Amino acid sequence: MQNLIPLLEKTFGYRSFRPGQQAIIEKIFEKKPVLGIMPTGGGKSICYQLPALALPGVTLVISPLIALMKDQVDSLQEMGIAAAYINSSLSQEQWQQRMQQARNGELKLLYVAPERLEAASFQQLLESLPIDLVAIDEAHCISQWGHDFRPSYLKIPELLQGLPASASVVALTATATPKVADDICQLLKIPAENRVQTGFARENLAFEVVKEQKDLYLQEYLKLNKGQAGIIYAATRKEVDRLFYILKDGGFSVGRYHGGLSEAERSSNQEAFLFDQRTVMIATNAFGMGINKSNVRFVIHDQIPGNLESYYQEAGRAGRDGLSSEAVLLFAPQDIQVQKFFIEQSQGTIAYQQQEYLKLREMEQYAHTQGCLQCYILHYFGEEAGDCGRCSNCLDQREQVEITLETQKILSCIKRMGERFGKGLVAQVLTGSKNQKVLQWHFETLPTYGLMKDWGQKELTQLIDYLTAEGYLIPSDGQFPTLKLANSGVEVLKGQRKVYRRQAQVRQLVADDALFERLRELRSDLAQQQKLPPYMIFSDKTLRELADKQPQNSLEFLAINGVGQNKLDKYGAVFIDLIQQSSQTE
Repeated sequence: MQNLIPLLEKTFGYRSFRPGQQAIIEKIFEKKPVLGIMPTGGGKSICYQLPALALPGVTLVISPLIALMKDQVDSLQEMGIAAAYINSSLSQEQWQQRMQQARNGELKLLYVAPERLEAASFQQLLESLPIDLVAIDEAHCISQWGHDFRPSYLKIPELLQGLPASASVVALTATATPKVADDICQLLKIPAENRVQTGFARENLAFEVVKEQKDLYLQEYLKLNKGQAGIIYAATRKEVDRLFYILKDGGFSVGRYHGGLSEAERSSNQEAFLFDQRTVMIATNAFGMGINKSNVRFVIHDQIPGNLESYYQEAGRAGRDGLSSEAVLLFAPQDIQVQKFFIEQSQGTIAYQQQEYLKLREMEQYAHTQGCLQCYILHYFGEEAGDCGRCSNCLDQREQVEITLETQKILSCIKRMGERFGKGLVAQVLTGSKNQKVLQWHFETLPTYGLMKDWGQKELTQLIDYLTAEGYLIPSDGQFPTLKLANSGVEVLKGQRKVYRRQAQVRQLVADDALFERLRELRSDLAQQQKLPPYMIFSDKTLRELADKQPQNSLEFLAINGVGQNKLDKYGAVFIDLIQQSSQTE
């Protein structure tokens, strides 16, 4: 492994391995199949790209999206590494030429789409290649329990059987629950002891849930963080379009991306975002999986996603360069109905739909918890950790308000209703509604009827959601969950436990820095000349370190994280010149 450090430094500009990388690479060289579970931005690509340079043959990378492949290959070629991809965007002649390059030993990495594996003729072609390593990116796509199952991934085990025994296998993912991880290992025949999990925590990512006027919040947020790259996700095309026109009319630099636009418009908008010509992309979840843009400072969800796996993967597109970034969920109860509609329209089995309702409930409870947001996510992925100290709940220093009495009223009402109904009817009884169902069950005769008539039903259902998220109430499975008291809820009702609740403000992400902005401008100019996205030249993290350390010569420049020999040769002189000019004018 020590021999790989100089190669890591020279090629990628890093002087040491990140957590998990060394353990995974060691398994690869021991010819043991390995599953790597690392957070987005945790350095998964290095786990196969570095061995690919050290191994004599070719590394086959199975990757789910054309955009993702192109992005990776462009980045590798920019570092001087021989890489290519084969997918449906190529002509027959082009892909035959690339296969020939691989046979001749002219390529170190060859990216292919999983759909290619469905053709027996293509599998036969692969057998003619000197494959030393197979890397399966986004490995959760192989599991039917995952949030992004792709049937074409099920062809991978068959492919692996046809490869020489000397070929190593590495599967990588950022979003695998324990059940999904077990499924990946079973399908790819990876022993439990060959699972490397570094933890799902993102140390540089601050989570926040906001329950305020969404449009107003968004405009204030973008004003305060002007010039910072970000993604705003919405659940429907209609909402993407609505936000796009509101923010565009407000003078913000925005683009949009969804399946209702022409392919030309989608490509043009995506390119404008990647090349920093548009600061913010407003999109459905069709956007992002193939985007390796490292300087995304924030991801805002304007509507709640259907499950925590999707949320964490999409939120994780912020801060891939390791700098402080934010993931904000704008929550409104009515958005839950959009996701329920998607589940109903999914054509899945009853068991599948029940599973999706369960996942949606976990996502909704995330929006209501007042515990650490990152802890909530980590618990979902089977990991326990202390409070992150960064999320909106951890940072909320305001005095907590005691709501024990209000909680007792709610719990008492649920108990008196026989613990057989959902939050909507409970709220109607407490607010004194004369709804037909309330009267039908004679709930107007209960002592708790109208006990909270000063509350709005929406406000009250949000409080019930909070109590559920905090574990005082237990919802049943299914689309319309009924509520039962948990043991902690019984303690509150008996006066043995008190309940507290706290509420969100817009924060500026990055402090102004004149030299950093000049370095960004230079990077942008160089990117335009070379027709490359700016982050492929240097990440924001590298620019921040340049602004901080201000290297004055090649040796000092090479010591900056993210600067390899190839990047020094290409860009060192112009960046050092700008830094020297800047120090002279200060």
